[in-house]
Amino acid sequence: MAENELKKLRGPEKAATLLMAIGEEYAATIFSQMHDDEIREVSQTMASVGKINSEGVESLILEFVDQFSNSGALVGSYDTTERLLSKILDKDRADSIMDEIRGPAGRTLWDKLGNVSEEILANYLKNEYPQTVAVVLSKVKPDHAAKVLSILPENFSMEVVMRMLRMEPVQKEILQDVEKTLRAEFMSNLARTSRRDSHEMMAEIFNAFDRNTEGRFIASLEERSTESAEKIKALMFTFDDLARLDASGIQTVLREVDKDQLGRALKGSSDEIKDLFLSNMSERAAKILREDMETMGPVRVREVDEAQTYVVGIAKGLADKGEIV
Repeated sequence: MAENELKKLRGPEKAATLLMAIGEEYAATIFSQMHDDEIREVSQTMASVGKINSEGVESLILEFVDQFSNSGALVGSYDTTERLLSKILDKDRADSIMDEIRGPAGRTLWDKLGNVSEEILANYLKNEYPQTVAVVLSKVKPDHAAKVLSILPENFSMEVVMRMLRMEPVQKEILQDVEKTLRAEFMSNLARTSRRDSHEMMAEIFNAFDRNTEGRFIASLEERSTESAEKIKALMFTFDDLARLDASGIQTVLREVDKDQLGRALKGSSDEIKDLFLSNMSERAAKILREDMETMGPVRVREVDEAQTYVVGIAKGLADKGEIV
């Protein structure tokens, strides 16, 4: 890439070049201070920027140094922003703003909802009134709304469709109430749960160990911090991990679990997990469970979580006894 071509580079291209020039160690430190969207954009640019000769790199660095020397040294971060807001606003207001900032990217609430995965959005909306869901889905992009509708329970999603077909222009006050509720109950919780938990990160690493290495690390960790060891062990096996069980293992779990609890757990699970359990039941038992799940109607997220935790607890107990692997 010639020097004159460097002048045409966009911000992400310049950032990608500089990060490659300073080396992996320093680049990693800078990446740790960046937002996920920024990391994604710069990383994609890195992969496609091509070859840049030494003269071009030097020219770009000189340009950076020149611009940097002409400005004050300021570093913006979530922590510095939070400290500033806490000094000028009450705690609830500051927390609300920070939760929204940390939430999915987007200028408006509806932009932000468009960046929330369909599964998470559907899981929240299935516990709302059909009319509220109709308003929300009418405000997001059609392809996003379509995916959410396909995940919602069939009877519930058809009720939402009928509400959307009959829906008249939404009054400004009603729309403001819906936005206020979504910010308070959904976006703020989503922002809090999306912060990376160190125990969750370590659980993913421990999951990648072979059994002997995992046992050795867990034993050593228990000596140093029993609380951390227990948290990691709890995170290492999730309800979705039941998909790894073979038919015999699933049938063993089925003999032990309460069917009402299983029904609630499966209401919030993937189709893969549902099919796995239902296909390992007798035709009559599977039919009864399906009917029970349909008559439950929408189930609150908390109830699904509790039921899934219960089933996971049964599975862990069976694994400890050596009855399943």
